[in-house]
Amino acid sequence: MTRQRSRRSVCWLLIVGAASGAVVAGQQQPKEWTAAEDHRQMMEQLGIRSLRPGPSGNEQAPNHANYDEALANPFPTLPDALTLSNGRKVASPEVWWKQRRPEIVEDFEREVLGRVPNAVPKVTWTVVATTETTIGTYPVLGRQLAGHVDNSAYPALAVDIQLIVVTPLARSGSAKKPVPVMMMIGGRALPGLPGFTAPGGGRAGATPPPAAPSAADPPATEQLIADGWGYASISPSSIQADNGAGLTKGIIGLVNRGESRKPDDWGALRAWAWGASRALDYLETDTLVDAKKVGIEGVSRFGKAALVAMAFDTRFAVVLVGSSGEGGAKLHRRNWGEAVENLTASGEYHWMAGNFLKYGAAEATFGSRNAGDLPVDAHELIALCAPRPVFISSGAPPKEPGWIDAKGMFLGAVGAGPVYKLLGKRDLGTTEFPAVETALVEGDIAFRRHSGGHTAGPNWPTFLKFAGRYIEVSTATATQ
Repeated sequence: MTRQRSRRSVCWLLIVGAASGAVVAGQQQPKEWTAAEDHRQMMEQLGIRSLRPGPSGNEQAPNHANYDEALANPFPTLPDALTLSNGRKVASPEVWWKQRRPEIVEDFEREVLGRVPNAVPKVTWTVVATTETTIGTYPVLGRQLAGHVDNSAYPALAVDIQLIVVTPLARSGSAKKPVPVMMMIGGRALPGLPGFTAPGGGRAGATPPPAAPSAADPPATEQLIADGWGYASISPSSIQADNGAGLTKGIIGLVNRGESRKPDDWGALRAWAWGASRALDYLETDTLVDAKKVGIEGVSRFGKAALVAMAFDTRFAVVLVGSSGEGGAKLHRRNWGEAVENLTASGEYHWMAGNFLKYGAAEATFGSRNAGDLPVDAHELIALCAPRPVFISSGAPPKEPGWIDAKGMFLGAVGAGPVYKLLGKRDLGTTEFPAVETALVEGDIAFRRHSGGHTAGPNWPTFLKFAGRYIEVSTATATQ
């Protein structure tokens, strides 16, 4: 039975409403236009006259995606993660950290994901409501938080990040000790607390939320609490909408004061990852949380965001990247399922920096470019996580469509291996794509393809065993 200990949902609404602030009379309002209009103006900024259409996910369509392995590698040579831009090989961890890693970060920021502005306003966190309840049979403390982004410089927009933090209640007679926490991008509610805005932010045709785990396994949240973890659930749509029309709003619009992006400005993936980092800032102040043991997880587009957060914020200790596909762990250069050209179209371009559109250009002032022209690829995004542990998860056909390209994600993990080895860690241990339900978990990069659909659910038990090698859980908080 749930026992509410403080303010209720009405308080949540009042605080968010108060934080929004009144719009200053005469202040310019954020630009209002459609995703198609915003997409077109970015093409104009870049001198792009036309883009190649992306393949269709409908296998009956004339332009259906490729699922023929013989045609899957038009660009077989990947950028070398261990070769400096001047052609010299990286032979030591020192050269990796001081020279090569910053080069890769710069390429991703300029050409792929965009730059987080230097002057993003401060986030102030407020506990809005608390409750004691149960998850499964395990007693927990749940707290709803609002992270208000300072909008005093542009009151026409308000950004209030929605976060739930859930920690196990110590057993009777046990000392209260800080617990490790998994941050879950996508928004999981808790009974007795105000609900989240539905993930996605209203993008037409958006991938549905992850499917429920198999009936054989409890929900991931229950598995975490049972193992002595807590979890933090963050709502991405409270940070940045999942559509191009929202780019003049949310945190990107707030920083740009309602104007459109420049070509190297951040996209939604980087914005969601920024929001996760600000939630981690809060967790570092939380005495119930061991902030050195915070992992991050997401599925589909939120799996992409989780990988980005892990790559750019070295405070995250471990990541579970679920079915992230193109724009996530899948190699951009691989021709299988979703392609670069899908991400440069008006339905998904907002995830990326504006400059990423150049790699779908059919005709432009600079000619044409394709995935083979990208200065970096997904294996280097995974390599930015090194030496910290990474678990890449996928489902399998027929439940998980080939569109997400499990093999392309596996190859991304393989390509990150040399960096892990340079830093004294273990790679996947094989270059052979494993059978369904085969767990590659002996190294510090892990991969498993379960037999379910577009969810990480069936891989949570394997992930928790993998993460347990790195993150010790206090016996005072473990509930099993």
